[in-house]
Amino acid sequence: FGGQSFIGGMLDKIATLRQMTEGRDIVIEVDGGITTETAPLVAAAGARALVAGSAVFKGDGEAAYRANMDAIRSAATI
Repeated sequence: FGGQSFIGGMLDKIATLRQMTEGRDIVIEVDGGITTETAPLVAAAGARALVAGSAVFKGDGEAAYRANMDAIRSAATI
């Protein structure tokens, strides 16, 4: 459902999965609670595909949505 809160305990699981799959062509995706605050945390843990819904579609109109996406991308860049 939209607007889920991020579950902080998943960071350790993401990092463990990253270690388990090192050297393999596997992309770890995180869906749920991705915001400008959580994006850098999950990226640092090893996720490379972040699914954001509510954090993108807040605001009004295309310009706001693009600004939200850009902010999340910038935050996730490690």
